[in-house]
Amino acid sequence: MDPLTEVFNQVKTLMQAYSPPLISKLDDDAHFDLWSVKDLVIEGRKRKEVYFAGLIIQKSYLGFYYMPVYTNAELKTVFAPELLELLKGKSCFHIKKLDQALLEQIRAALRIGYEKYQMNGWV
Repeated sequence: MDPLTEVFNQVKTLMQAYSPPLISKLDDDAHFDLWSVKDLVIEGRKRKEVYFAGLIIQKSYLGFYYMPVYTNAELKTVFAPELLELLKGKSCFHIKKLDQALLEQIRAALRIGYEKYQMNGWV
């Protein structure tokens, strides 16, 4: 199996723990995402859904898109240095290889982000 596909499958398994109540709109061999589908208002704007996280296999890395860090920048302070150094831009982590420590950091980030979404009433 391609190393990126293996990384994709491991992170996807972690994400699937949140479905339901989050739902996937895109689920194939190279993409997976999770959304909260709920009528809500965020910063005065009505929304029917909120993006939570997603995966995309790119040419040389797995893109792990994690919106809780975009909506709550202080979440960066809870990331271990190994995960934080993979953050490119505001909410995308570029993962090339995965070890148990990094997998556990991603698991913790998903849990913390989900809890933030719950506190906001988005889930």
